[in-house]
Amino acid sequence: MVDIDINYSGELHSTAKHIPSGAIIETDAPVDNQGKGEAFSPTDLCASSLGVCMLTILGIVAKNNDIELGAVKGKVKKEMSNDMPRRISKISISFEIPLPSSHSKKDLIEEAMLNCPVHHSLHPEIKKEIVFNWQDD
Repeated sequence: MVDIDINYSGELHSTAKHIPSGAIIETDAPVDNQGKGEAFSPTDLCASSLGVCMLTILGIVAKNNDIELGAVKGKVKKEMSNDMPRRISKISISFEIPLPSSHSKKDLIEEAMLNCPVHHSLHPEIKKEIVFNWQDD
């Protein structure tokens, strides 16, 4: 279990403090929902959490299988529904993995990343479009 303190500071801004580390995340409502977009929105964090969770699992798999990974990059795109209730309708993530598509652990890596805890925690109606771009010479 992890404790997180949350606080509303006014003008649609909030903070979350991770008690074990003291790290703080600030949020703002998005421009399309009465905010100024001055920070991650809560739904931005949700979508980002999927991407970084998948990267964390990738790191664990690489470490446990002696895979030299290098820098892995990704881009997350979050789409909101047009109807009510307001919700995330789609998360698209594209990963740039600096390994060849012929890598012997490719299937293990992709399967592990797609089975990260956040992926399993998101509502099944949220469309998830995940693209793995492997580096081929």
